[in-house]
Amino acid sequence: MSREASVYLDYNATAPIRPEAHAAAVCALDIGANPSSVHARGRMARAAVEQARSEVARLIKARDEQVIFTSGGAEANRMAVECAVANGCKRPIVLMTEHDSVMRPASGSGQWVEAWPVTDQGLPRVDWLAERLARWDKADGTPFVAVALANSETGVIQPVAEIAALVHAAGGALHVDAVQAAGKIPIDVTALGADTLTLSAHKLGGPQGSGALVLGPHAPLKARRAFALGQALSPGQEQGLRTGTENVSGIAGFGAAAAAALRDLPRAGEQAAWRDAAADRLKAEGASIAGEGAPRLPGVLCAVTEGFPSELQVMMLDLDGVMVSAGSACSSGKVQASGVLLAMGLAGLLASSAVRASGGWASTEADWARFADVWTGARQRHAQRKAVA
Repeated sequence: MSREASVYLDYNATAPIRPEAHAAAVCALDIGANPSSVHARGRMARAAVEQARSEVARLIKARDEQVIFTSGGAEANRMAVECAVANGCKRPIVLMTEHDSVMRPASGSGQWVEAWPVTDQGLPRVDWLAERLARWDKADGTPFVAVALANSETGVIQPVAEIAALVHAAGGALHVDAVQAAGKIPIDVTALGADTLTLSAHKLGGPQGSGALVLGPHAPLKARRAFALGQALSPGQEQGLRTGTENVSGIAGFGAAAAAALRDLPRAGEQAAWRDAAADRLKAEGASIAGEGAPRLPGVLCAVTEGFPSELQVMMLDLDGVMVSAGSACSSGKVQASGVLLAMGLAGLLASSAVRASGGWASTEADWARFADVWTGARQRHAQRKAVA
């Protein structure tokens, strides 16, 4: 099948780079200087970094000085967790559907991690959190709660502002992973009540290898202890929170992508109707939609089909030129039972029978229709083969 006929609906893994971001990254590469240098080219590089900082800040209604550039969302999530532990958190509370880039540093922190349950729709049990914080023991340190604004597999949007009110009333700090939500729904970091918030360039059409940790007024960053090996740092970049020369080209591309995403935000909701039309066709063939009863990102569809393994769905669609995934892309290419769906109460076999289609800035209604066409054909062929066997 020709490349022109292929359909890419795996934006939650990586969005294709936007033309504006590509141009900005190439322009920054051509500067060829260190942004910490005081000569003319160094000042040009610094100007590119600071312009990008402003563009990223505007996307989430933050001030420029709140934005700390990182190598991506994973590093930013790790920084947030490590800082919370370094500032006295002894029992991090992490939503059970969180991304591995939050789960892993929390579980590796040496502290007792509390698993915050979700409903069958993937929404947080806010009542559980309220009860847990009401009986918080000061011996457990400062409460620290981690939640994604939107889930990477189901697209379910969480009630972050409501959660923030509970956490702050208990004297705690809230970390919000906004990697999947940025550029797809409006974000106001102050209105959300996030003390730390993470972003990633390549999820919204920027280059891979650039992200940001956004600091709220009460961000727990005073005594950062980074890196599991306990190695001492000599931080000098990004308000003293990171070492090494900034990724100028990646940052410049990130800024351009953020600016383009903000420009396109009023149209981002159009995909909900295209997604729902595709979902109706999948449901007619026996699929169920994870999180269908909850608010979701407009371009994310997680379909679960009993007896139709995830890896087989992905391969059959790929052979017909439609690219989707079986869930989070951060598992070294492995297809396995979804921890998100297991947390939502699906049995193991069902959690291994999910496929995720996710659109973004360049997706069209025809892409979603083609996905539904190809998936329906694959489903029917698989059912026929099972019947013969």
